[in-house]
This record gives sequence, C-alpha cells and structure tokens, in this order.
Amino acid sequence: MHMADALLSPVVGLAVCAASTAANTLAIKKINRYDLCEKKIPIMAVMGAFVFAAQMINFAIPGTGSSGHIGGGILLAAMIGAYPALLSISAVLIIQCLFFADGGLLAIGCNIFNLGVVPCLIAYPLIYRQLTSKTMTFGRITFASIAAAVIGLQLGALCVVTETLLSGITSLPFSTFVLLMQPIHLAIGIIEGIVTAAILCFVYRMRPEIMESVRQRTAMKTGVPMKNSILVLAATALIVGGGLSLFVSSRPDGLEWAIEKTAGTTEIETEGSIIEGAALVQEATAIMPDYNFRDTEGESTGTGTALAGIMGGVFTFFLAGAAALVISITRKRQGKNNNAEIGAAQ
Repeated sequence: MHMADALLSPVVGLAVCAASTAANTLAIKKINRYDLCEKKIPIMAVMGAFVFAAQMINFAIPGTGSSGHIGGGILLAAMIGAYPALLSISAVLIIQCLFFADGGLLAIGCNIFNLGVVPCLIAYPLIYRQLTSKTMTFGRITFASIAAAVIGLQLGALCVVTETLLSGITSLPFSTFVLLMQPIHLAIGIIEGIVTAAILCFVYRMRPEIMESVRQRTAMKTGVPMKNSILVLAATALIVGGGLSLFVSSRPDGLEWAIEKTAGTTEIETEGSIIEGAALVQEATAIMPDYNFRDTEGESTGTGTALAGIMGGVFTFFLAGAAALVISITRKRQGKNNNAEIGAAQ
C-alpha cells in the first residue's frame, strides 16, 4: 500500500508529511527510558530489519488477481511498544523510498501515516492493547492481532482514498475507489493478522518477557538471556529478505489493483515542478530501484532481489538501532539530571 507521488497533490503530500513528522516527534517525546532499555534496543533494530524483509513478500489473494504484503505496524508495536514501533516503521519506509524507490518521495509522509501512525498509534492502543491488557494467552494474542491488523489496514486504506480525493485525482473517483480498496485490504488484513499472530505467539513462547515488558511498559530484567532470541530473529530476517523474497507473487498489490480497476491503468499521469523534482531526487538516491539492479531495465533478477532484501534489512537494522540508542542515552541522562535536581532540592 505504498503510495506513489502521482496519487497526491503537493499540498496534501506536504501537509500529511508535516502530520507524520509531528507524530514521530511526539513518539520520541513519549518514549521513556524503560521503553528502550539496554535489552530492548537490539530488539527494535532486528525487528525493523525483519519488517523490511517481510514487506518484500507479496502473497496472492485468491480469486482477485491481486496480492498483498504485511504492513508490520501491529507486529512492531506488540514487540517493542507503540512509540518505538512508529519510529521503526518510519525507518523502514524511508529506506524503501530513498534507496529502493518503493513509494514516492512526496508521498513518504502519507506512507508513514497510513502504514505507521494509523496501526501503531490508533489500532494498537485501541484494539490490540485493550484485548491483551489484563493477561496474555495464545488465544488473546491471536484474536487481538487479527482484529488490530484488519482495523488498522481498513483505516489505512481509507486514508489512501481520502488523500487522493483531497488531491483532486479525478481519475480515481471516491465512491468507486473506496469500494475497491476496502474489500481487498480486508482480505490482506486478515492474512496479515494471521501472520502477525503466528510470529507473536512464537516469540511469546520463546521469550514471554519481551511482550510482557511492552504490555507493562517496564524495563526487561537484566538477568533475562536475550542473545539466542536476537540471533533467531536476525536469522529469520535474513532468510526472509535474502531467500523467501525470491518466491513472491507477481500480481499487483492491493493498491495497484484498485487503481487499475478504477482508472484502467496503474500509471496515473501528473505534472508539476515539485513532483518532477521529487522524482529526480529519488532517482539520484535509489541504489536499487524496485529492489533490482539499475541495468536490468525493469526485468527482475533473483540475485538483485535477494541482495536488496539483505541490504535493506541491514540498513534498517542500523538506522532503527541508532535511533533507539540515541533516544535511550538521552532518556538516561535526563533521568540522572532529574535525580540530581531532586537531590539538590532536598
């Protein structure tokens, strides 16, 4: 559900970009020193890499001619908390946009809002967290994951339609577009929910302290061994990005499918100096457009896809990890300064 620049007017694109920036700023302010304690920093980094790899896997939606991929917002929020999850999914989407030309540069704010803000700050706290607030069981995790993923993706799809409407994209009339977007993303949301539930249940069985600390918003105990769990998650991300990404559906994703059914083509034509400038910047930064080598002229190569999956995962690991580390150090210093001020006042 990555939007291209052609689906937006510059005003809408920049306005939603400002909203997404504000949401990330809020997330940074709301993160406390327990959300990103020493043991949680590598989890944020490795889960960011995992979601990058998982978003490359497009699964076919039977009977539609369409495909979909997981967004990962609910998965990240359940694993590391809502605010760290928003920062992590933002890192994923920025790397996809700049280095692999997946989603437009002008549309980066909309993609962060639709795939990050909506699931992490709306669907997760209102659906998943409420359903698992008292106690965690495999049944509760499964039901909460599916419900939150479905609601989050339905709201995200509605945001896409609304953004194109506000942008004045006449080739995508609201009524037709929304009637195609919502059902196809309902199907995608159900599958994402099942995948999310399977991963979370596996993590909960392997190391329940990870998800319990998120539920309670507390630091993980220093005596909890995390090395093996981190290695398992990192290896899984590597296998998904470098291996499973080769076996993906070639069908258009839910957004492309809905656009084609509505407008008769997936290529919406727009003009404007801002859009053209954004395209030039993205062309300059994208080292592997569409997760492939530059000289393949649009033809997919297995080697290129696998390499892109690994590279993107590594980039995300370091970007998300660096952000978590900086925030964690800042929070610790603030805590020490506050304690010193209290001591001096006494």
